[in-house]
Amino acid sequence: MLKQIQGTVLRGSNNIFEVECQDGIIRHCSIKGKILKDATGYYNPLAPGDNVEIQIDQLDQDVGQILSIIPRKNAFVRWNVKGRAPQLLAANLDYLLIVTTPQEPPFRPRFIDRALAQAEYAGITPIIVCNKYDLESDADIDFRLTDWEDIGYTVLRISAKTGEGIPQLASILEGKLSALVGQSGVGKSSLINVLDSSCVLKTGSLSEKYGRGTHTTTKGTLLRITLNESLLGGRKNACASIIDTPGVRRFVLHDIASCDLALYFKEMQPLIGKCSFGMSCTHRVEPGCKILEAVYSGIISEERLDSWERISKEIDSGSWED
Repeated sequence: MLKQIQGTVLRGSNNIFEVECQDGIIRHCSIKGKILKDATGYYNPLAPGDNVEIQIDQLDQDVGQILSIIPRKNAFVRWNVKGRAPQLLAANLDYLLIVTTPQEPPFRPRFIDRALAQAEYAGITPIIVCNKYDLESDADIDFRLTDWEDIGYTVLRISAKTGEGIPQLASILEGKLSALVGQSGVGKSSLINVLDSSCVLKTGSLSEKYGRGTHTTTKGTLLRITLNESLLGGRKNACASIIDTPGVRRFVLHDIASCDLALYFKEMQPLIGKCSFGMSCTHRVEPGCKILEAVYSGIISEERLDSWERISKEIDSGSWED
């Protein structure tokens, strides 16, 4: 009888995946029949963090075939414009860490708002991580970070270079499966390097011409790291699982209609359906709109309303900004 075993996808491309199996062996696995049930329609059938059932090769114990996906508790997905299909970035997450910077590359709050909306849609807890906080920051950036905190999101102001805030990040990641998502150059790999001194990932310099990062992570990878004991008061052998995703210049929402977008703006969601025009309210000009009233009273910031309006138009037009 052919032996079957469960495992977790660490990385993969071209139909070959590295799967960390329950017996401790990392096996190179292909998809049996090249098509997985419940994976059709995606740009990629599997993502780091996916749990799968595999069949071990009878002649080579380090090789296997993936038979099926174990149902996911969640998946973080973006629309891949070039591939014209949804792209799985990570699966079965406890946290999504949305990494940004005050500069180098430039701060782009709408990128964060899109990622927050997609995380809300997927039922994943997002955390905003402002790396390179040792760099000069202006009042608008500080306002935005504080606004997200007021909404109810966790915001970490940290620096992989100086170590500011890294112990707090380590304590959050301990024992959890988290994914890092952000534009190229925000320092995702640098953060992993400082969290685990034994982990040396390639980091890239920014393009001076565009102020953007070079792509140093070309495919998503699930890393099992032992957190640096100096970050945890000397406590040893604390572990974390982190999915390092490729840098994304344009994050395009998947499966969220413009008419539903407010459901995934955390501060707007409780007000949906309470407007004078009920569920038909567009939240733009109608009298008795509870969202507009919340903006006028300062409960919802004008910046978030503007972001919601712009993203709604992007969804309808199919044209997305960087």
